Amino acid sequence: MTIDSQAPDHPTRDAGFGIYLHWPFCASKCPYCDFNSHVRHAGVDEARFLAAFRSEIAQTAARTPGRTVSSIFLGGGTPSLMKPETVAGLLDAVAGAWSIAPDVEVTLEANPTSVEAERFRGYRAAGVNRVSLGVQALNDADLKALGRLHSVDEALSAVRMAATHFERFSFDLIYARPRQTPEAWRAELEEAIAHAAEHLSLYQLTIEPGTPFFGLAQAGRLAPPDDEDARILYDVTQEACDKAGLPAYEISNHARRGAQSRHNLLYWRYGEYAGIGPGAHGRLVQPEGRIGTVTEKSPEGWLARVERDGNGIVETEALSADAEGDEFLMMGLRLAEGIHPARYTALKGRALDGDRLETLIADGLVTITGTGNIAATARGAPVLNALVAELSGQV
Repeated sequence: MTIDSQAPDHPTRDAGFGIYLHWPFCASKCPYCDFNSHVRHAGVDEARFLAAFRSEIAQTAARTPGRTVSSIFLGGGTPSLMKPETVAGLLDAVAGAWSIAPDVEVTLEANPTSVEAERFRGYRAAGVNRVSLGVQALNDADLKALGRLHSVDEALSAVRMAATHFERFSFDLIYARPRQTPEAWRAELEEAIAHAAEHLSLYQLTIEPGTPFFGLAQAGRLAPPDDEDARILYDVTQEACDKAGLPAYEISNHARRGAQSRHNLLYWRYGEYAGIGPGAHGRLVQPEGRIGTVTEKSPEGWLARVERDGNGIVETEALSADAEGDEFLMMGLRLAEGIHPARYTALKGRALDGDRLETLIADGLVTITGTGNIAATARGAPVLNALVAELSGQV
């Protein structure tokens, strides 16, 4: 099979430049969560952390001159535990370090238990124009089992508040929960869709090593659906969202046309992004090529490093052409739009194997779109890891 090999200009930077700001603090640690999040009952010195964020932002900007920021994402942890004044300070620091696109998307993650109308007004005034709410379930018993501190009523109240203060908002749900039936999930999902304006993130529960849920599963005290039942729940998800005009633009993310998260698209289209804050990851394009950065995970350790060195980076990796191509393939095939093979060639230094691609097309697992992109089909999306391994020559 002949693959279009005309490479676009600037193949490592043509998907934009974004900023990820990681606020690592939570009111409590959920038993399924393996994110870098920490509980500090004694409180957090926000002024001291803000000063450190400013230092790391300044150093990162010095390494990435001439960029225009198209998206900013405040993730965590629970960024909505921050005072609006702290959020304003973070966004002012970013605006002072780089040029900002006129239509920049600024998203803040929030939990239903840590938001109120006054805070939302403050975040909006600070420059946030999109919020993402961690609802996770519309079932009080399951919320309790997931370790969430809010009720369904509180969650829906937060969603209504978000709709009042922001033109753009999204919320998350977790499915494939223990004992969850397709009928119950369909009803819950239809209720969620009735409250969703433009975007939903719908994640299948995964049992991650090192979490309390992992220990319970190992002990036989927690039994999420098996692969076959989880696939049925996945199919219910696609069907209900498609019917409601919220098709999947990425495996776990659904949106109305034009309402996709720009920051998420930047990741999956393999753009460039700076990771700022404890435990943040970044991908920066430097004169020598693309590099990966990782900062110190411990909030206090990161703070000490930044106050000493100006940044909290503990790992910098120069990515090989092979690594860039494989990352691009892995990220891009999550998207419904797929990847352009010419960009893969530009990053990897060689084209995809035409025979392997032809076999996957014949098997109904991938397709060539009208724009010449390679995309996973509805049948191929649930076995994405196998597709990536086959296309990248790892099997």
